[in-house]
Amino acid sequence: MVITVSYHDTVTKLQGLGSPEAGPFDRYEWYRLLESHGAAPLVAVGTDGERVAALPLTRGQKGLVPLTNWFAFSWKPLASGGDTSRILVEIAHDLKKTTHRLDLYPLAAEDGCYEQVCEAFEHAGWSVHGEHLDENHVLQVHGRSFAEYWNARPGRMKTTVRRKAPKVVIEISTEFHEDEWETYESIYAKSWKPREERADILKAFARLEDGRGAYRLGIARVDGDPVAAQFWSVENGVASIHKLAHLESAEPYSAGTVLTAAMFEYAIDVDRVDLIDFGTGSDPYKRDWMEECRPRFHLTCLDIRQPAAWPALAKRMLGRLAPRKAHG
Repeated sequence: MVITVSYHDTVTKLQGLGSPEAGPFDRYEWYRLLESHGAAPLVAVGTDGERVAALPLTRGQKGLVPLTNWFAFSWKPLASGGDTSRILVEIAHDLKKTTHRLDLYPLAAEDGCYEQVCEAFEHAGWSVHGEHLDENHVLQVHGRSFAEYWNARPGRMKTTVRRKAPKVVIEISTEFHEDEWETYESIYAKSWKPREERADILKAFARLEDGRGAYRLGIARVDGDPVAAQFWSVENGVASIHKLAHLESAEPYSAGTVLTAAMFEYAIDVDRVDLIDFGTGSDPYKRDWMEECRPRFHLTCLDIRQPAAWPALAKRMLGRLAPRKAHG
């Protein structure tokens, strides 16, 4: 079959692509949200007449990069059902007409995405270089109750929650309310966290998840005052932890830890999830809560025939030679 490739400055062509079990950042609605908040899509679409594959991209400073936002857990091509590997290769080959470089990230390995994208661009003649970018901490529930999960946590964490929980009042909402979101934003703004550059995108995303029945917001109070907050979403058996923050003044009460325990308990015993995903980041505290760490990768693809790619290719080659010289 003949494969055709086309390019689009809107995300409309992504409708209907991806699996029904897709995560919050792997579906059309997410990309539509980004476009409506100022993103400039460049969507590469390939089809053989029956199957379709698409790469949601945008132009970056050095070449093409994923159409995404920094708080997304991962990025991947979207496709219809069936084997679309040949279509991806053809898209990769055709992209040489559009750019000399692509930087694709963060790519997951556990679902085969990283390997699939690597192979597609290698077969299309790109010089491909992958490197470890980040970590993704997750918990496979394996049918456990929260009590069974909690019993396996570090002793110091269990002691902290047991001692501090009576002083902390927890509220968990499953529907978006403007006043509660303002409370979350106020806690986040006063916390140690860096300023949220695109708070408008996060709020729109929260509303989007609310529309899917996936929204979860936890707020912890001490003496009636809100001191910690967390934004989660739950769908298709997966609980995703998007944002968490607490006031430094609440540290004597361990309000953040108490709230996290309550959110885990709700996700496991009420929502009955199979997986809890702590997103990206290698923060040490995540190891106390999670039991598995999965890598996330950055893939740089350079077209060796285009002079614009040569400086980056030379830098890559020098980087490979440097260790040998040091040991020579």
